[in-house]
Amino acid sequence: MEQLPLAIGWVLYAALHSLLADLRLKAALAARFPGFTPWYRLAYNGVALLTALPLLWLMREVPGAELWAWNGVWAWLANGLALAALWGAMQSSKAYAMNDFLGLGVFGGDKTIERDVFRLSAPHRFVRHPWYSFGLVIVWTRDMNAAMLVSALAITLYFIVGSWLEERKLIAIHGDTYRRYRERVPGLLPLPWKWLSRDEAANFH
Repeated sequence: MEQLPLAIGWVLYAALHSLLADLRLKAALAARFPGFTPWYRLAYNGVALLTALPLLWLMREVPGAELWAWNGVWAWLANGLALAALWGAMQSSKAYAMNDFLGLGVFGGDKTIERDVFRLSAPHRFVRHPWYSFGLVIVWTRDMNAAMLVSALAITLYFIVGSWLEERKLIAIHGDTYRRYRERVPGLLPLPWKWLSRDEAANFH
């Protein structure tokens, strides 16, 4: 029961995050407050960061029972996997216009929002949502107490549901291009029989 507030917090966080990412909400706000549109992404990221702080505080203040900790060679392996996942996430960022993704493009003088361009990084050849996949590796290679387990389960569930919601937006933006990509590449877990060659990824449209 001591982890119930944390679990509820993660549910509320995921619900708010998904609501603010919804294209219909963005369109409604753009119609009502057109001047705010270029700043939406920056505000969205700010809200996501600020609303995560209470959850991190709860994890620290009410850690709960220790469940397991990596030691010796297992600690080296766990931390090595986490570092590899962090490197993979950095490679994945090459598929995105990171200034726009972070909302920092508004400080460059151009306040217009351009339609996303379909790009694939090297990790995108193997999974459609590499940030989520690498994030799961990082989460599940940490030492685990009760609060961390609740958070890891909540994050895993959110990534599964969130990837589905994100794909609805990607189909709305990229149409048949993304549908064909989805048929060729798995979502979160790489499969040896479903991936794109380097040339296919470079010329996929």
